[in-house]
Amino acid sequence: MPKSLKGLMIATDVGFLIYWTITFLHLIPPEYLYQDYHNELLVAWNLSFVPLDLFISITGLWSISCYNRGHALWKPLAIVSLVMTSCSGLQAIAFWSFRLDLDPMWWTPNLFLLIYPLFYLPRLIKAGQQKRIGALTGSSEVSDEV
Repeated sequence: MPKSLKGLMIATDVGFLIYWTITFLHLIPPEYLYQDYHNELLVAWNLSFVPLDLFISITGLWSISCYNRGHALWKPLAIVSLVMTSCSGLQAIAFWSFRLDLDPMWWTPNLFLLIYPLFYLPRLIKAGQQKRIGALTGSSEVSDEV
């Protein structure tokens, strides 16, 4: 696992846990809340991300734990976490786009979530494919590193 990926996943996964904690404790200052924050429908929309974001954090942190212990499960967990991270960002960006709400306070972190996984997913998927091909052909020359 590249150090940059590990750092970004830790920042993202812990960031989600912190975000949802301060959200549920109502610690976000009013000037940083999204537009129409008190609209029940928008609050429900925001809360609909809780299961996805928590699953992202669980799979991401689990992946890092597996990597640190040398367990091959780290790679599929990382792929799942990164795909879901990108989807989470995409869903938020799509929503704010349809509303024509261009607040950089919400666009910036969601563009980050959408884009950063795309730099790592192709390598992780390709490495997994090469490992499967190696297993089929009896070759052991494929590294588990990305």
